[in-house]
Amino acid sequence: MARRYKFFHPDEALRHPDHHRPVTRRELLSQGFRAGGATLLGTSVLSLLGSRAHAISPDLLDPNVTPYTACDLGAVSGRKIPFICFDLAGGANIAGSNVLVGGPGGQRDALSTAGYGRLGLPPDILPFANNPVAASGEFTDDSLGLLFHSESAMLRGILDKASGVSGFVNGAVIPGRSENDTGNNPHNPMYGIYRAGLRGQILQLIGSRNSDSGGNSLAPAMLIDPEIRPTKVDRPSDASGLVDVGDLNSLLDNPEDIVAVMESMKRITDYKLDLVNTRVTNPTGEDLRLKERLSCEYLRSADTLEKFSSPDALDPRIDANIVGAAGIFESAEFESDREFQKAASVMKLVIDGIAGAGTVEMGGYDYHTGDRRTGEARDFRAGQCIGACLDYARRTATPLMIYVFSDGSVFSDGTLEMVNGVEKGVWTGDQSATAASFFLVYDPAGAPQLMDTRGDPLLHQQIGWMRPDSSVETSSSPAANNVNLNVETVILNYMALHGEQNLFGESGFFPGQGLGSAASRDNLVAFQTLASISGGVLA
Repeated sequence: MARRYKFFHPDEALRHPDHHRPVTRRELLSQGFRAGGATLLGTSVLSLLGSRAHAISPDLLDPNVTPYTACDLGAVSGRKIPFICFDLAGGANIAGSNVLVGGPGGQRDALSTAGYGRLGLPPDILPFANNPVAASGEFTDDSLGLLFHSESAMLRGILDKASGVSGFVNGAVIPGRSENDTGNNPHNPMYGIYRAGLRGQILQLIGSRNSDSGGNSLAPAMLIDPEIRPTKVDRPSDASGLVDVGDLNSLLDNPEDIVAVMESMKRITDYKLDLVNTRVTNPTGEDLRLKERLSCEYLRSADTLEKFSSPDALDPRIDANIVGAAGIFESAEFESDREFQKAASVMKLVIDGIAGAGTVEMGGYDYHTGDRRTGEARDFRAGQCIGACLDYARRTATPLMIYVFSDGSVFSDGTLEMVNGVEKGVWTGDQSATAASFFLVYDPAGAPQLMDTRGDPLLHQQIGWMRPDSSVETSSSPAANNVNLNVETVILNYMALHGEQNLFGESGFFPGQGLGSAASRDNLVAFQTLASISGGVLA
């Protein structure tokens, strides 16, 4: 007798008989009782504006005339590669059924038949069926550089929204254990990416909820900077609402008048700050630093309004590249899907340089529901959101790094279900040992080129490996059994795209790093410096 399955809509909540009733926000999110959110990261820099004339009074930008000019709005500095990460809350499948993971020989070093079965791949759709170590084989797809299973729902979603990126994108996978069903995995690298030099034009960190990471998973404690704690953004109105000067909009119609008022407020603030005397010697300079921050706030607001006098400039709904007949999303699907709205809000702000980097948090990935179709539908939609980011990067000719992670993973006990004409393993339960994360890099100047310090460039496409039974080999890389070091590995690879991996450890940005010597770290780097990079910044 055929087995009857209960299938779930991508937005439907998941109720597991072996899970207690969800009571925390994290539990509600992982099982889809609450929608995920979005975060992004950045700070003020004029990298996209070149030498355009600035409307703010010149004396306010002259350190010889005006004190407290640490905001230095007139400075022009190079831009780093935009960064977006996807936090799939609940323990999504990544290894095997989506991104292929192999043994010590890399992605193409095949696992055992039983190991693939545990990853949801029965014998009929094994990769490399004819030759386990062939450079190509059955049921594989390398159209994104990184090797996916050809029946991957996530890949299908990416390709559904990303057209024309093949030949300009590449990626790497990181097998690494992480705990199931918990927000305590410090997966989020945003603070570290900021420390590595990524900046935007308006903001520092913003997020989908009031947390130190702005997402489901934590940020590593040693990287957290309270001064750039996230502010919430998870919809188009949040993006367009970034240009807000409060009640001045209702009092003054002309943006130039509002800028003038805010300049006057800065001058008054500077005058009052000059009257403050701490009467205490402060060798650390914290008094001056605080005064500089207070002084800059009005000037930063004036600068933002002067650049973006119309909120429409930040609204993804009005961008023809994103929504509409020629856009990534059709109007009807965009308006009916909150995940698309969220992803679009983040990708526009990040890729346009309004923000430096962002996190898209998506819920409902605790999908071991006794069927395969539920997980496939959610992986497909995550792929669509990833693909939308890649396609917007293509349309704007902007390099982009995307990092995808989840808290834990799932396994199959060998029970099969027919999905879209293909039998696949049913997701049975949680399994931290089969977890992995991956990243993709897009470069309009050509596909990122793999490093070659290990004798075979393809070895750099997989950082660590799995045992034949599909469990992560915990000694295969620093990231394999330590989520903090997984984050450090991602940050190292981000810096390497700029040719700056030498600035990572020792006397660099992360002196307390745990990835070993410079030679050891080179083996953890996937790609050479991007063709779009010159002198550590975008050319």
